[in-house]
Amino acid sequence: MASAGIINKPFSIPPYPEMILKAIEELNEENGSNKSSISKYIEATYGGLPQGHKALLNLHLARMRDSGELVFWKNNYTKRDPNAPPRRGRGRPPKPKESFSLGVIYSLPKPRGRPPNDPPKSPKVNASIGSGRPRGRPRKMSQPTRGFGGALTSAVGTGGSGRPRGRPPKMKSTPLTEISA
Repeated sequence: MASAGIINKPFSIPPYPEMILKAIEELNEENGSNKSSISKYIEATYGGLPQGHKALLNLHLARMRDSGELVFWKNNYTKRDPNAPPRRGRGRPPKPKESFSLGVIYSLPKPRGRPPNDPPKSPKVNASIGSGRPRGRPRKMSQPTRGFGGALTSAVGTGGSGRPRGRPPKMKSTPLTEISA
C-alpha cells in the first residue's frame, strides 16, 4: 500500500560551500572571517546541523581553499577577488616555463642517473709514469733503536723517541724469598 499523502521531510540545509560563502558575505569582516566566526554564523542561521558539523566545516573549507574559491591568509578566509594578483607564498618563486616553438626540433635531454655498464672507450693514461714514484703519502719507515745490551731492535711506531707508544705493560711481580742467615 503506497500512500500518496504528504511525506514528512526534515528541514534540509543547503550544501556547505553555499553556507560558507553566504557566511563570509554576511559577516563582511575587513580581513576575512576565521573558522570559528563562520561556524557560529552557520549554527545561528541554520538549525539542525549534523553531529559532525565542525569536521564537515573543516573539510569543506580545506576543499574550497585548495580549489581556489577561498583565499586563506593569516588564519582568515576571504572570497577570491578576480582582479587581485595572486599572493606570493614563502620561498623562491619557480622559474618561468619556456614556451616551445612549432617546427623546431629539440634534442632529447640527457638521461638521469648512472650510465649503463659499458666497457671504457679508451684506456686511462697513467700520469705517474714519468716520476717513478708511487702516488699518495709515503709509508712510515721504522728506525732501528738500541735496546738493552746493545742489540739493534726495530720498534714500529716509536716516533723517534726510543720508547714504544701507549701505556707501559704491567710489571710482573716475582715473589721474594727470604734468606735466613
